[in-house]
Amino acid sequence: MKRLLFTFMLMSLALGFYSCSDQVEETYRVNTPVYMTYGELRSAFNIKSAEVIHQPGKIYFKDDYIFVNEYQKGIHVVNNADPSNPEIVSFIEIPGNVDMAIKGDKLYADSYIDLLTIDISDMNNITEVDRDTSVFPYIIPEYEIGMLGGIDQSKGIVTGYQMTEKTEPLGDQQYNYVTFPRWESGFFNLDAAKYSGVGASGTGTGGSMARFTVYDNYLYAIDNASLHLFDVSNNANPEFAKKITISWQIETLFPYNEMLFIGSQSGMFIYSLQNPANPHFISEFSHATACDPVVVEGNYAYVTLRGGNLCGAIESSLEVIDISNLEFPELLETYPMKEPYGLGVDNQVLFVCDGDDGLKIYNAEDPCAIDDNMIAHYANIDAFDVIPLGNVLLMIGEDGLYQYDYSNPEDIKRLSYLPVYGER
Repeated sequence: MKRLLFTFMLMSLALGFYSCSDQVEETYRVNTPVYMTYGELRSAFNIKSAEVIHQPGKIYFKDDYIFVNEYQKGIHVVNNADPSNPEIVSFIEIPGNVDMAIKGDKLYADSYIDLLTIDISDMNNITEVDRDTSVFPYIIPEYEIGMLGGIDQSKGIVTGYQMTEKTEPLGDQQYNYVTFPRWESGFFNLDAAKYSGVGASGTGTGGSMARFTVYDNYLYAIDNASLHLFDVSNNANPEFAKKITISWQIETLFPYNEMLFIGSQSGMFIYSLQNPANPHFISEFSHATACDPVVVEGNYAYVTLRGGNLCGAIESSLEVIDISNLEFPELLETYPMKEPYGLGVDNQVLFVCDGDDGLKIYNAEDPCAIDDNMIAHYANIDAFDVIPLGNVLLMIGEDGLYQYDYSNPEDIKRLSYLPVYGER
């Protein structure tokens, strides 16, 4: 027994000596954050001359102007007085910008964690008139597969990463894969007047991928879990009103007939806007986990579910939901799609952006036979989102901004094309 104990003590001493002097180390690659200080962020607003579009995101329409997001860079201003000959006239530099909405002659835009109010009453003299700081969640850009270095919010906003190497004793690595929410409308108010300013009343029109929308005297904005309300009764000075927790992974907003439809990866939420200051939950329609914008017309909601990648589901589809009873929405029909993103509907003409399978246009008069009533299929473009404007369709895709005249749905004509010089 004594011999066994002595042997055990010798082994323990040997192991202890080995662990102190011959530690096993591992070298690994780390995405080290690159920061923009808060001072730099809040002094970066700038108006530049027209620039080509490289990485388009959301689109918005107001009066004779189209506003095209350059992902996390700012907003291109396009004069669209003549839809057959649109002209990029300026670029609003806004670091971290993804979304926008307009009330009257004020444009609201996110800039990472801040909300900017921009005066566009004179398109030749666009100015920042207000900034609400730290009103949105702290976000980080996507990073390469591998480890993420520690985030120090006191240093500012993370704008990118440098790949570095780090050596530590095996087992000491701290795998930091924290995911921060990222910011990924549709009343529209067409103004027939054509002049160099933007109307002082009314709201604009966003696409189905929008996370910002204005209704009555409120700007609604979502992160990936909550609805943020800003009182814009004084449209030059938004006031934060409240935050309402909705659900995890909410993605899009669509107001319609005093209702707010919120698309999420798990379903569609319906809120009443009868009291715009206090949206009231009505019901939820659940579906398979998938990326999910929604648009509404009459008694039907149209939802595209995009599977694959980070969206959850394997299959992609278009769903038609009967909302004649808002408290009990019911699935009416499902149609297979390849890779759907945004969509729009106007007077029973349904527009679906099916990714690299192009823009698909349907007669949706019979919601149970949509796939039997395709009007047109533009298969040679990579379609992202649309805004139908009565007779003219705006469509943003990977390679450009397209406009179509659909005043006669049986004879749709392309009006114009603004190229994109880059990848979405």
